[in-house]
Amino acid sequence: MAFKTKIYEQDFIHAQICSFEGKGGVTEYHILFSVTNPSLPFTKQLDKLEKAYETVTKEEAGKAVAVFRRYFLSDAANQTELLMERECENPFCALSIVQQAPLNGTKIALWGYLQTDMTTETYNSGMFEASHNKYRHLWTGGAYNKAATSEYQTRLLLNDYVLQLTEQHCTLAADCIRTWFFVQNVDVNYAGVVKARKEVFITQNLTEKTHYITSTGIEGRHADPEVLVQMDAYTVDGLQPEQIQFLYAPTHLNPTYEYGVTFERGTAVSYGDRKQIFLSGTASIDNRGEIVHPGDILKQTERMMENISVLLQEAGASVADIMQAIVYLRDPADYEEVNLYIRTHHPDMPHLIVLAPVCRPGWLIETECIAVIPADFPQYPCL
Repeated sequence: MAFKTKIYEQDFIHAQICSFEGKGGVTEYHILFSVTNPSLPFTKQLDKLEKAYETVTKEEAGKAVAVFRRYFLSDAANQTELLMERECENPFCALSIVQQAPLNGTKIALWGYLQTDMTTETYNSGMFEASHNKYRHLWTGGAYNKAATSEYQTRLLLNDYVLQLTEQHCTLAADCIRTWFFVQNVDVNYAGVVKARKEVFITQNLTEKTHYITSTGIEGRHADPEVLVQMDAYTVDGLQPEQIQFLYAPTHLNPTYEYGVTFERGTAVSYGDRKQIFLSGTASIDNRGEIVHPGDILKQTERMMENISVLLQEAGASVADIMQAIVYLRDPADYEEVNLYIRTHHPDMPHLIVLAPVCRPGWLIETECIAVIPADFPQYPCL
């Protein structure tokens, strides 16, 4: 089994390529693409990103299929239509497009997730399936509706998703591993998301006495201003309950329900040949639910990384095992300091830094990540 990282740098594109090959044969790739010349117009940045995506995936992941792509845009209203025209030329997969401006001053960045040996299928609902070895990985990208408020939009999103899972003989409680909620004007609209999510979860037997779902709820805009909430989601069919481990890190973090929200800090999924670890957006918080180091971006960054490290340790991993991280900043003025800190203290962590206020104004920074470690669980099929 092998974990590899590689950097591609060419024609104003920087790509961080992370791959993990398990004994079961499946190799998974997380590739983070950034543009390095902010002065180029959007069309040129998109051209170069497209070309790099084609080159890198062919050269580094030639036998892999894309299962998920997320684009981070600086101005979704003006950029999405052109992006969608180009995206039609790419291999189909679950697709997420969100306005969260790359903070290096450019207009577009991309996270691509690819896997080898997957059989793929697309459903009428837009759900994308990648299957192998008795597991069906169900990806949803960019789900939205135009109900009147963020609460109603969230309620519809989740109820529709529950119905889609039912059609696939899955449930939200047993099979959903990860969700993302991108909220327009999060300071105003997040309360509606929280209320709807909690009420729908109760109907699905997701309570503080059972468990919740690893999730990120963060600022993010759709091209259409009437869309207040959009959702991405990841579900796996074929897991046994004991393959799923929820991460708590009680020395550093409190259960989220104590401050009125309903998500897990992290989820680890064990396969025969590897363990995948999905961490929710993690901020500078303590085990009483309080913000640590208010107003101090560097100290908040340190505490955030400490929290991430402790959560990963609970799953048997470390920061060195992170294959993909998205760093969210509330204030673009903090970018240089945070970028320098990460490059100094975590130079090998593949990451993108984007503009996205966190759900509580006092949190200046938040990071979500995916880590993978080798494992040997002969009782479970390999990925």
